[in-house]
Amino acid sequence: MVKKVAAAVLLLAMMTVAIVQAMEKEEKPDNLPGLKVGVKAPDFEVKNLAGETVKLSDFQGKKVLLNFWATWCPPCKEEMPDMEKFHKSAGDDVVILAVNIDPQYDVNKFVNEMGITFPILLDEKDEVNTMYQILTIPTTYFIDEEGIIRHKYISAMTEEIMEQYVDDM
Repeated sequence: MVKKVAAAVLLLAMMTVAIVQAMEKEEKPDNLPGLKVGVKAPDFEVKNLAGETVKLSDFQGKKVLLNFWATWCPPCKEEMPDMEKFHKSAGDDVVILAVNIDPQYDVNKFVNEMGITFPILLDEKDEVNTMYQILTIPTTYFIDEEGIIRHKYISAMTEEIMEQYVDDM
């Protein structure tokens, strides 16, 4: 009789745990390297290819794809044509800022060969790369109109992925 009562209590406890877990909101943990989703994107100031100063805060009120890349990176080269297509179709409320982490190389030549028309920023002092804790390239942060990181994508993106993440912001 004691065994039956103990088994019933154990079964009831396991069912309670299962019900509580099922009722809790399921969230996907952000185990990826770099800044976490949900935090305010740190502001920064760097030069673009034309030598003009650009700040992230200049784009407050717009959705921003903040992409970190290098000229020697094969996945970065792979995603550039899709980023250019997305840039042309996204409209004025979405901006791509592509932060180059190897400005000692011929970034202008790379941009011209790839036909890139979205803003290329040069992280000459490795400050933005460090601030955003970039360990893998390409890495892209999707920042909403309020400056909050809403998504993070590590690896080469397709145009469809960009559209999906921007639509979800």
